[in-house]
Amino acid sequence: MERNTTVSGDILEIQGFDISPEFTYPLFFLLLFVYFSLLFSNIGVLVLIITEKSLHQPMYILFCNLSVNDVIGNTVLLPQLMAHIMSTERFITYNQCAVQAFYSHTFGSASHMILIIMAIDRYVAICHPLRYSSIMTTKTVVGLSASAWGVSLVLVSVLIGLTVRLSRCRSVIQNAYCDNASLFKLSCDDVSINNIYGLFFTVLLFGCSIGSIAVTYIRIALLCWIKKNKELNNRALQTCASHLVLYLIMLWSGFLTIILHRFPDYPDLRKIAYILFHVVPANLNPVIYGMQTRSLRDKIVQILQRQVTPT
Repeated sequence: MERNTTVSGDILEIQGFDISPEFTYPLFFLLLFVYFSLLFSNIGVLVLIITEKSLHQPMYILFCNLSVNDVIGNTVLLPQLMAHIMSTERFITYNQCAVQAFYSHTFGSASHMILIIMAIDRYVAICHPLRYSSIMTTKTVVGLSASAWGVSLVLVSVLIGLTVRLSRCRSVIQNAYCDNASLFKLSCDDVSINNIYGLFFTVLLFGCSIGSIAVTYIRIALLCWIKKNKELNNRALQTCASHLVLYLIMLWSGFLTIILHRFPDYPDLRKIAYILFHVVPANLNPVIYGMQTRSLRDKIVQILQRQVTPT
């Protein structure tokens, strides 16, 4: 029962998924496999890029950003989610919940920012190939990456800061994880400022993301249409198609999560969309970018050949 009285306790209960006992272990092991596979692939890409001097190039800095973001975002979410699947008691402290919400939203905003930079990188590589090395220098990419993380951290810090100032009159998180909307729903205070800033945050992030991706891809498409060069078209299709598919998956799962917070009749769909937002791109990023980038693919093949070839 919800009462308009302040809750002073620091322990929150997480609603989680309503799972039948026979599906508990299959779901747990599925998430465990997903988590270990994304850890293995993303950390593998990171180690390979760091240790191979030939891969110390601007483009691979962006891959490192993606991998670091994917590992952090999913490590904050999945281990606790798996523990709650196996347990009937799903409790978390308020501070832990706020930290999880902070890192989760940082993961989401940084994902958009990094993909914006990758779209710019692809645009320069396809539309200005002769100037690529002078435009997308290591210094430029490092600066853009630092800006992406900086903007994400500032925006999310304000978002969560506005929420933790609120008093609480409830102690149940109506979700399987902690996010900003679930946190400020614990309060009976006026949350108009939270809603206004949340709307500003969402419009700014998605507006910049969709606008940047749309502009770069439209210009790439126009260039391919005007020049009608088969080699150019193949290169554009090869480098841009996977990026666009992953972006659309992330975009729509993110949209569903935000929109379904307004429709409490579909809680499980919202929870699933949020988990997909984390795990699908994180598992596909290293596979698609690793296999489509020739230098990285060749290094992976060389390592695998050394492992299977007897000495």
